[in-house]
Amino acid sequence: MKEEIYLIEGMHCAACSSSVERVTRKLPGVEESNVNLPLNRLTIRYDEAQTSHEDIIAKIKKAGFSATLKSEEKQKTETAEEDKVKNEKLSLILSIIFAGLLLIFSMGQMIFPSFPLPDIISMETHPMNFALVQLLLTIPVLLLGKRFFINGFSSLFHLSPNMDSLVALSSGASLIFSIVQTFLIEDNIHAVHNLYYESSAVVVALVSVGKYLEERNKEKTKSAITSLISLAPDTAILVDENGQWEVPVSMIKTGDTVLVRHGEKIPLDGVITEGNGTADESMLTGESLPVEKEKGSKVIGGSICTGGAFYVKVTHTGEDTTLAKIIKFVEDAQNKKAPIAGMADKVAGIFVPCLIAVGLVAGIIWFVIKGDISFSLKIFTSVLVIGCPCAMGLATPTAIIVGTGLGASKGILIRNGEALETTHKAQVVIFDKTGTVTEGKMAVTDILSQDKNKLLSCACSLEKLSQHPISKAICDKAKEEEIISSEVSDFESIAGYGISGKINETKIMAGNLRMMEEKGIEISFYEKEISSLQEAGKTLVFVSENYKLLGVIAVADTIKKDAFSAIEKLKKAGLRTILLTGDNKKTAHYIGKELGFDEIVAEVLPTEKADVVKRYQNEGKTVLMVGDGINDAPALTQADIGCAIGSGSDIAIDSAEIVLIKNDITDVVKAIRLSRFTIKNIKENLFWAFCYNTLAIPVAAGVLYPAFGVLLSPMIGAVAMSLSSLFVVSNALRLKTKEKKL
Repeated sequence: MKEEIYLIEGMHCAACSSSVERVTRKLPGVEESNVNLPLNRLTIRYDEAQTSHEDIIAKIKKAGFSATLKSEEKQKTETAEEDKVKNEKLSLILSIIFAGLLLIFSMGQMIFPSFPLPDIISMETHPMNFALVQLLLTIPVLLLGKRFFINGFSSLFHLSPNMDSLVALSSGASLIFSIVQTFLIEDNIHAVHNLYYESSAVVVALVSVGKYLEERNKEKTKSAITSLISLAPDTAILVDENGQWEVPVSMIKTGDTVLVRHGEKIPLDGVITEGNGTADESMLTGESLPVEKEKGSKVIGGSICTGGAFYVKVTHTGEDTTLAKIIKFVEDAQNKKAPIAGMADKVAGIFVPCLIAVGLVAGIIWFVIKGDISFSLKIFTSVLVIGCPCAMGLATPTAIIVGTGLGASKGILIRNGEALETTHKAQVVIFDKTGTVTEGKMAVTDILSQDKNKLLSCACSLEKLSQHPISKAICDKAKEEEIISSEVSDFESIAGYGISGKINETKIMAGNLRMMEEKGIEISFYEKEISSLQEAGKTLVFVSENYKLLGVIAVADTIKKDAFSAIEKLKKAGLRTILLTGDNKKTAHYIGKELGFDEIVAEVLPTEKADVVKRYQNEGKTVLMVGDGINDAPALTQADIGCAIGSGSDIAIDSAEIVLIKNDITDVVKAIRLSRFTIKNIKENLFWAFCYNTLAIPVAAGVLYPAFGVLLSPMIGAVAMSLSSLFVVSNALRLKTKEKKL
């Protein structure tokens, strides 16, 4: 079985993606075929012995779309992309201008008889000129929106009608009917009242706005991959028997040795053969502290050398590196089929062909009964105009626009409507630890000493000479307590142990337990307290003076104040809460128990975080993941809803659908409530829009005409269509009243 990814052009709605899936699944040997509409991708798994690459492309082309293998995709330059966006924006602005002028011109005198128009183009005195001006204003809009007609009629001809087909048919029918009426003005002046040019143009202009915004949102989903790729350095220092050479990373092979200096990125996964230092691996492991590295230690490509320098023997290159695997995880998660497709598109997939059929059948029946083609065309146009699901199409986007706007005003940025729709279904909320439920920086939490001021003074005097985060935390505490530090001589940093120096010839040492044990410094006086602090997962700094213990300073990543409230509210709402971190088990379990998490999973790599999310999804749960680091990117994209902390990394923010600007995780609760309010509003809108269409279409088809002589003209249909859309928009605006309930 072979799996390939194809880039599909011409898809605009769920009906389009369903058509591609349907035709490709019919090919012999196809085991699986899934379309990702936002990314315009088809992932297909098939037997090469039964179906070929050419067969797949031909089948998709026959359905009215074009396809190319992702591996064959031509890279576009940034300039070309910018030009494309500018051209689309210009087309959109011109469409709105012409449609707006047409609407004012066509409806002005009908609504306001005294509306000022030059006599030469007035409806009353020169009806033909009045009609021709409308036609001239309509043509540019239809030309700028020609893709709707090309795609719509193409899908219709291939028996896969979609929303574009309905827009093309209703707009085209209105245009043709209006042109016919324009020719009849000379014989019947009242035909000027049967012009529907504005219906033809305004529908196309409004749909163009929606499509433009949709495309802009699609592009944002691709930025996470680009940012991840940029983490890997372009060059590395290769070391061989001839010396040191700066070469492209792509030239390095497994077994080569590279030099990594302070502040540089580690180019590839490997093992240290010489030297020592520290590496910031928080982007990959979630570990809040830089990790000590010495001979024999493993290092990860993409992490940063924050201290010292070392030689690394490369063990993994290309697709085998940890960073490459993270990128693969993000890509796979982005390619998965969306959990919720647009409701309107799903309904339209059935509604559109049914509506076209009703219009055609009604037109034919009335032609057989009356033998009047004008009357039959009027019936057909009325059905399409009044049945055009504009209200149905507005039901979802208007509620989402208001909902996302309300969220933004509260510091909750929601990247797309799909996330807003899905969030209300969340059953499991998974939190990263470092930087999400904790502050993400070290702080002094406990001090064990009989002379606190002396302890802090000696510790700060040494630590101010170090760049380590623990050193900064101790110095910050000394500054807060207004402790004065002293000058240090003979300063020495001992890798894996700590630091030492002299203050007025007095030997001062600050380091870990191993340093105290090797120097024979007695610590039993605080044995019970030390054991308790270690159980809480805190990092301990032992400070001695002339080989006697001065005291112990405990440093840890502190819990955010709002975390307690957020977890409590989520549990009250019936959601299961999980703490998921790459940090050590002691720290994770201490913080998890303090906050009351239902489950704690610690010491996991980024790819394993995504596996935990999958485990709950396989149980049928809808998962919301909250994180802030690069290491959270795979889990954020794998989750049904990814929620990033605004102060987090750009990668996490790009990988998530929801961003909490205020860094307040109680906003997770607000996002869920906002989604619930919005989805309820969408359902209300869809119900009324669908009821309106269901009731209005039979009347437009002439069901009441034989008994009561009641017949809806296209003009009344257009007014009714506008009123239904107005109702839907007004109902969506009611969401703003929910602000205080978030």
